[in-house]
Amino acid sequence: MSVSTAAADQSVCTPLPVLGRDVTVPLVTGGEVAYAALDYAASAPALQRVWDDVAAYAPYYGSVHRGAGYLSQLSTDLFENARRTVAEFLDCRPADQVVFTRSTTDSLNLLARAVPAGCQVFVFETEHHASLLPWQDARVTYLDAPRTPRQAVETLERALAGRDPYGPALVCVTGASNVTGELWPVRELAAAAHAHGARIVLDAAQLAPHHPVSVTDLGVDWVVFSGHKLYAPFGSGVLAGRADWLQAAEPYLAGGGASRKVTRREDGGVAVEWHETAARHEAGSPNVIGAYAIASACKALTEAGWDTLVAREQHLVRTVREGLAEVPGVRVLSLFGDDAPRVGVISFVVEGWNSSHFAAALSAEYGIGVRDGLFCAHPLVRTLLGSDPGTQGECGAPEAAPGEKSLNAIRVSFGAGTPDEHVERFVDAVRELVADGAKWQYRTEDGRCVPAV
Repeated sequence: MSVSTAAADQSVCTPLPVLGRDVTVPLVTGGEVAYAALDYAASAPALQRVWDDVAAYAPYYGSVHRGAGYLSQLSTDLFENARRTVAEFLDCRPADQVVFTRSTTDSLNLLARAVPAGCQVFVFETEHHASLLPWQDARVTYLDAPRTPRQAVETLERALAGRDPYGPALVCVTGASNVTGELWPVRELAAAAHAHGARIVLDAAQLAPHHPVSVTDLGVDWVVFSGHKLYAPFGSGVLAGRADWLQAAEPYLAGGGASRKVTRREDGGVAVEWHETAARHEAGSPNVIGAYAIASACKALTEAGWDTLVAREQHLVRTVREGLAEVPGVRVLSLFGDDAPRVGVISFVVEGWNSSHFAAALSAEYGIGVRDGLFCAHPLVRTLLGSDPGTQGECGAPEAAPGEKSLNAIRVSFGAGTPDEHVERFVDAVRELVADGAKWQYRTEDGRCVPAV
């Protein structure tokens, strides 16, 4: 799509309806304002379409895979249809499995339990903790943050070239950074992994809500994402991909649903035959509403049209980045540079401000919700900030010395439900705070910066 076409498309595209779009919040300076939810990277608001679909189904809720009654059969069909919808959304291969989990974190911990003994895992320090930490039982190689997409591929190739060529290996990589929003060269990383006999899992938590994700086209072995970032509530997630390691592993949880046959042995013990389908790792009563919500969101995004959604989001990205570039003392964090393609996730620091203080002022004085801190990606943010890994940040003060390093950052994130007015108000608020300072006094309470009362 050309730039001119994209600009034309976004001009006629309106935000997708989401819950909370009419919520107002009080300001410490008096009055109320419509809340600007700009923390999509943590949890995106639910699409109205998803909420309506769930509400229509709720009276028909029943047990899944357990009952002979009509509602149970209906719920089972809905649950399994949701699995097929997700497989289509991800363009899975025919033999791939879709396992419903609680979140991206849960999905990666499940896969970590399923890796073969002696598996070598390669993961960049730039990953979210959900991707960085689950591999405690494997031999892990942590790779330094690359500064270009090409360097990312070269770094991985060098690391894989030195691995044990006879054992299993797995690469874990993000699709879009939850700190910088930058897109990673997933297809090239997958090709490098496979060239060296390794497999690859894609953390698509920040990619799937913003871009189409094709398991087949990208060449990844698994993909994981969370429903709550894909405009679907109810604590659900997905692990989709190759079945062999999952079938060979002990169930993630032992219990009903995962077992196909349980018998008593002659010695008095219990013998178990586990399912080889996705049910093997879905013990217990499944979160059918969560799975249905994910499927509804997948359909809604697909039907809205990815070309249109991406074009409009890029318009919002440009609005924010160009606006921040005009504010003195604002530094946007980046690994790959200003020209790198990115989704609607932007982190920055403001000279002379502690980031917690700045974020608190945005909320209390302008009704704008962003996030501050290290974003569950501590090594990456510390690398970008150049700060001491052992230093802890506190609520700052507006008279902080110019040039003082911020010990955390501010993140603004948005997506398919974000009105133009919200990002425009955000840019105006940043400009005003930097120029005039906060109108209110703030203090530290339980490690958070809050308005003083």
